[in-house]
Amino acid sequence: MKRRVPGERGGSHAIGIIVVGVLGVVVGLVAGVLLVPFSGFAGDDDAAALPSADPAGFVFERIGPGVTEVRDQQDITVATLTEGARTVTLAGPLRVFAESGTRASVETGQWVRLAPQPWHASAQDETWARTWLSHALAERSPDILEIATQYVQGTPDQVDADGLRFAGDAAFGPELDNGKRQIGADFYDFLDRPWSFGDGTEKTPSAGQAGALDCSGFLRMVYGYRSGLPLLAGDTGEGLPRRADSMAHDGPGTLLLEDEGSRPLDLANLKPGDLLFFTTDDEPDIDHSAIYLGLDSDDRHRFISSRAGANGPTMGDFGGASVLDGDGFFAERFRMARRV
Repeated sequence: MKRRVPGERGGSHAIGIIVVGVLGVVVGLVAGVLLVPFSGFAGDDDAAALPSADPAGFVFERIGPGVTEVRDQQDITVATLTEGARTVTLAGPLRVFAESGTRASVETGQWVRLAPQPWHASAQDETWARTWLSHALAERSPDILEIATQYVQGTPDQVDADGLRFAGDAAFGPELDNGKRQIGADFYDFLDRPWSFGDGTEKTPSAGQAGALDCSGFLRMVYGYRSGLPLLAGDTGEGLPRRADSMAHDGPGTLLLEDEGSRPLDLANLKPGDLLFFTTDDEPDIDHSAIYLGLDSDDRHRFISSRAGANGPTMGDFGGASVLDGDGFFAERFRMARRV
């Protein structure tokens, strides 16, 4: 019998979706971003089943260089971990991510969260691994993918108890006299609050950048401020750097695809939540970054990024399709991938 993987697409062993309750089907429709979680799945020859979060039943298997797969007592793959990286993909309810900027959508049963520390070969024997996995599999608060969609055009503001707007429609940057958008908006610019980094460096928001996120600022908001990955004031040290080029070459985690001067064609090892890097001008340096979402409804590898052409984060097709396939603008300029 084929091993069952929630969220797996296509093939002769297609997964059927089990929907429990009519009122619980659609939980959010915000500015074209549709999140539709389902309560379970059924294999082609099995009754409906849900992944088990019982840590005692987890089986850890190294399935390739640096990659460990976790299965539960029902032989369902519930998590994938990568040595050197904190990013973990987890089995969970199916969701559909959609946006008005494209007719394509991404349906996935994979949730993406950050483990408390990078994975390593013997971590399965440490208490934290099973305990954290059990809690993470049961957790339904916004994960990396859902957090990323909370900044696209038209999404409502989210404000904390202190009145700080931490999510909502984000711009790329203010419009300049030449019609272009100003680059340079980091996460603390969006928040419009000063920020003290771990090395003691103090940063203050730039005038006119409140509510804005450039491409790397968007990644730092999603992975750092919202999800707890350490952030750097600049481009050196232990944490997520400020510039896309430094993220790609010197950032935390595991490098999946190296820059060989041309677009990588083998995308089989990409997983939702991976960071993607591009060179979009005549210079060889990496100058654009994105978050991989997964295969879309057209079987293309779709991402979300903040860019000037869309004036903010989008999984849509403003100024080029947000995909790695074909001969589009971003597809041809794709160079690297990293799992943090």
